Parts: sequence; structure tokens; C-alpha cells
Amino acid sequence: MHITSREKAIIELIIKTAGKHTALSVASSLNVSARTVQRDLKAVEKILKQFALGLTRNNDQGLIIEGKNEQIFRLIQHLASSDPIDQTSQEKKLRLLLAVLDEELFKIQSLAGHLGVSSATLAIYLNELAEWLDGFQLQLTRKRGVGVELSGTEANKRRALAHFFLQYFQEELIEKLFFLEKGTLSEEKILHYFVPDYLFEVNFLVNAAFAGTPARLADSGYLEMVVHICIAVQRAESGFLMEKDISLPERGMETEYELMLKISKELELKFNAVFSAGDLLYLALLLRGTKLRGAEAVPYDSIVLAQKIKNVIKSVSAQLHVDLTRDFSLFQGLLAHMEPSLFRMKQNMESFNPLKEEIKQKYPVLFIAVKNSVEEEFSEIEHFSDDEIAFIVLHFGSALVMQEENLAIKALVICPTGIGTSKMLASRIKREVAEIDSIDTKSIKDITGQLDSAAYDIIISTVRLPFLNAEYILVNPLLSEENISTIKSFLQNNIESFTKGRQYQRAAQKAPPAAENKAALRDLLGDLKKTQQSIESIIGNFRFYRMDKQKSQEEILEKMLERAAEERLLENPADVLNSLKEREQKGGLGIPETNIALFHARNEHVQELIFQVVHLPDPCLVKGMDGKEMVMKNLLLMLAPMELSRREQEIISLISTSIIETDEAILVFSSANEETIYNKLESVLAAYLQSNFQIHP
Repeated sequence: MHITSREKAIIELIIKTAGKHTALSVASSLNVSARTVQRDLKAVEKILKQFALGLTRNNDQGLIIEGKNEQIFRLIQHLASSDPIDQTSQEKKLRLLLAVLDEELFKIQSLAGHLGVSSATLAIYLNELAEWLDGFQLQLTRKRGVGVELSGTEANKRRALAHFFLQYFQEELIEKLFFLEKGTLSEEKILHYFVPDYLFEVNFLVNAAFAGTPARLADSGYLEMVVHICIAVQRAESGFLMEKDISLPERGMETEYELMLKISKELELKFNAVFSAGDLLYLALLLRGTKLRGAEAVPYDSIVLAQKIKNVIKSVSAQLHVDLTRDFSLFQGLLAHMEPSLFRMKQNMESFNPLKEEIKQKYPVLFIAVKNSVEEEFSEIEHFSDDEIAFIVLHFGSALVMQEENLAIKALVICPTGIGTSKMLASRIKREVAEIDSIDTKSIKDITGQLDSAAYDIIISTVRLPFLNAEYILVNPLLSEENISTIKSFLQNNIESFTKGRQYQRAAQKAPPAAENKAALRDLLGDLKKTQQSIESIIGNFRFYRMDKQKSQEEILEKMLERAAEERLLENPADVLNSLKEREQKGGLGIPETNIALFHARNEHVQELIFQVVHLPDPCLVKGMDGKEMVMKNLLLMLAPMELSRREQEIISLISTSIIETDEAILVFSSANEETIYNKLESVLAAYLQSNFQIHP
């Protein structure tokens, strides 16, 4: 029977304290995360069964070993005489992977000795690792009398190594990075591979590169880039260079390439590292696939993608008999997620979701519905992996759970695995714990500065937070029954402190219900006012033009902008025109399978929302959003200020997607009939008002 030193320590703690230690307090005592302890407890239960003992919890979630005293004594004797192994099977497989990645030919006996396992155990590890590596187009072969050899491209080897770390050691990496930043880590190598100085510097540079920019990374994407860059540095230093045949797949990756070039130059100065052109292009591709802007920064011009996402939402709603088509938060979240995700899939870049299996088990029907919908709508993608489907399911899971919210205490959820996960966790907490009223979600990076913990009644985290000087509850991202019970116990045990504060406020305010109603009414009126102003701008600034023949596209835009300037809708029309040209250079503006092109830009000189239409007497060629040349007969102009409120973003997105929402809509916007287009615009905006401001008696 094998037992690790941590499993041994957990059993000894439980025996000594008899019900006083919870999984959370055990984690604190051993300086590991609660999730690590939860994993170890499963192994502990198997060990206890061999001694006819069981692991139970008391009313306070304290851990107890139950069974006959003589069996407990036998267990204590065994622990005293056992020699624990400190490495798990996954850790040994990691060391095996690192060994074969060095491209040396190791003989079986040599590898077995290196890992401290028998030849039979090594054979099992090699079979499991070979099967896993096959998904990265890598072949692990054993040649009699020669040794074990790994063959495949350098790009796939780096990708496989990064995924192994992220799949099996994600939490450990987060903890190691934290201790590195605090200067309290003294390991020679982190997880048998990473040089601490390299990991520290790469983490700092990636964080600095995205600070204060609209483009940002989800926490999982952030960690992925840190791991990939550090692997690139160390592989290049060891003489494993990227293949020269990697090339930019398309225009529009200049930003990612420049950013990686900047980071690489800093690393070259610091460590004398050398990055090849292949290294930079590989990392730029990865960055393009992991970059995630906030939902509020999603470009409103992704019309084709937006329409496909609307169709997916409509299809999932029909399959589940639940209407999610009016959930703008779901639409925005999916739009932010799908753009980099589709890029990754088109480049055959593997996505990784650590919660995939749990999501499939917990939401099997939703998983099938989402899979059916995305495969039908995005038929140009050869294969949607289960990892990618699981990411999308998180967004739908969040939206579905949020429909059941109706709660009373303020909570903070800290979750490092991405937007969809934190939203779903928050929504599940609201559904399962009826007392909680509002929930804020933050990432680890958000709270490394100052956090006003007094502003929250309860703090819930999916990872251990050794730097947080406040009480918090560690949970699984999918919120197990045990987690729910722990949260409810915490609220029940602290209910007096919650009600005491609220009673004091009621006494001081004398009439809180009226005050709350007034605040809610003020918020509603403010929201209504912003919406009204946005709609009035669109309706009031709508213009329909028929241009003279032989006018060029640029001349038409110049004329429209000059008229808008005369009406004081914008200033500096020349600068606005440059913004339109820059946007056109980034990608096509023609809407495929129509004769419509949408010219649009956000510019600091634009004062109000503007939507105008021009019918061209002579058709002209423009580049479509699919990259192909197409004929334009109708030019749509949409302009917006640089800074947009949430309602302005929603309305602009609504109008742009309504252009191709149905065949009827396409006919209307290409009809060259001013009244028909105006009426369509009015009906779209009226429907928006009705769906967003319904007041029930």
C-alpha cells in the first residue's frame, strides 16, 4: 500500500483532533489549497477502507475516523512504520515527459531508476502518456535495445508540455507564482522544470504588457501565456528551436506580434535569451487565441459572428423550452468568448478546460443542446472539442441559473478560471443559498491590491488565498453539496452579526423600505433617461441619401461627414474619415450574401450616436467581412463616441445585428426606401424598450 507524506499527515491530524479539523483547517495547517486536500481525502478514504475504517463529518464539518479502536491502533502502527512516497503518479508522469522531451534516448531501466518505479509501473506510465500525447500529434515509441523516443514538431512538444502543466498542476502554478511575487519561494526548480527567475520575470512582463489596455486576458489565458513564454525561453536556451515554416495566418495579427516582440526583447536583455522568428510567430498565434476583451469592449461590428451567436442562443432556447434570446449579458459574454475561440480552432490550436468532465456530468442535457447548436451554426469548423463546448456551456449555465435568483446578503466570489466560470458559480450560489442577495465576482489579480473585505458578508474562493487577511470559504468551481452545506453553516453561525448590523441601520434610517424604493426608482429613471437619449440620437440623426452618379466611395463618406459636422453631430470630419479608413484596412466591411456594407467607427470627435443610409446609383466593389470581394449598392454609416455607456453599446449592437437578423431585414435595409428603413429602425428600438423596461403590477 502506497501512501504520500501529505496523506499520512492528514490522517495523523484527524486522529489527533477527532472532529475538530475541517478540510479548510487541514489545508491551512498543511499550507496547501482546500481543493488539494479534497483530492487527498479521496485517497485517504481508500486507505482507511483497508483497515475497515471510514471517514465521516460531524455537524460542524469536522473530520472523524470511525471504526473499532483496534483497527485505528493498527492504522497508527502502519503509519509509524510506513515510508511515504512524496510524488503522485501525475508528478512522476510529468518527470517522464520532461525526460523524453530532452530528446535523449533513455533505456527502460534507466528511466525506471530515474523515476524510482518498477519497470512494470513505468510501462503503464508510458502507455498512458503515449495515449495522451497522441492528441498533440506526438508519438512516443519504445525501440528494443535503443530506448524511449518522442517524435513530432517542436510546436506540438511545447503545446503538450504547457497543457500538461495547466491540466494537472494549474493550482500549484498559481500558488507558486504568488509566493514568487512575495519573495518567499526558495525552490531551485518549480514543478521540476521552471527556473524561478524566468517564471518571475515572464509573469511580471505579461502583467505589465496588458495593464491599462483594452485587450486583456482571462485568468486561465493569462496563466497559459506565462507558461508558454517561459517554456519558449527554456526550450530555446536548451537549443530546441521552433520550425521556420510557421507563418502569419492572416492580416490583423500585428498587435499580437508587436506585443510578443516587446516581451521577447525585455527577456533577451535580462537573460541573454534568443527568440527566433518562429518563436515569436508561435507565441503571437497563442496570444491571438487566448486574448479576451471585456464584454463591454467587444466591437459592435462583428455582425456575422453576432448573428450566428444569436442563432445559437435561439436554438438552445428552443431545445430547452426556455427563452434566453433577450439575455443581452449572455449574448455579450458569448461574443467576447467566441472571437478568440474560433481563431484557435481554425489554427488547430488545442483548447483546454480543466472542468470539462465535471461540466459534462453536471449539465448533460445542456451540454448536448449547446453541442448540437454550435455544430450546426458554425459548420465551417471541422470539429468542436468537448473542452470548447464546455466553455460555452458555462455561459449558458450562468444565464439559466440566473433566472431563479431571489436573495438577501452580499457575497464576493473569487475565481481564477475565467468569466464564464465565475458567473456560473455566482449564479449557482444564488440559487442554492436563498439568503444571499447580491454577488460580486473578482479575479485573483483584482484582489492582490487593497480589498475592502468589510464590504462583504461572506467571501467565497475557488483557490487558496494565503495573502488575504479575512475569513473566506474554499469551494469547488461547480459548487458541490458539501460546499453548499459549508456556506449555509457559515451563514447560520454568523446570522446574529448580519442581523445586528441591519437592525442598527434600520433604526438609524427609520424608513429603509421607502429609501430603498427611492434609490431603486432613481436608478430606473436614470437608466430610462440614458436609453431615451440613445434612442432619440439614433432616430433624430437618421438620414437617407441618394448620391449623384460617378461619386467615389471616399467622396460619398466625405459629403456625409461634412453634413453631420454642419448639424453639429461631430467635429473634425477629416479625422473621423481617417478612423473609417483605418477600420476598413483591418478587415472587410461588406456583409456577405447582401449588397450592404456597414462603415463604422468610434471617434473622440463624434458627439452623438449616428446611423445613416446611402443608396448608390452605381454599384461598386468592396471587401466583404469574409475576405471576399462583393458588390455594394447600399452604404450604411454608423458612428459613435469613443466612450459609450452600457445602454449605448447595447443599442448599437442591436442595430448592427438586426441588419441581417432575417431575410426580411436584409430586404428592408437594401430596399432604398427611406420610410421602410425608418419604420424598421423604430420597430427594433421599440422592441428593445418593451423587453428591457417591462413593469409588472
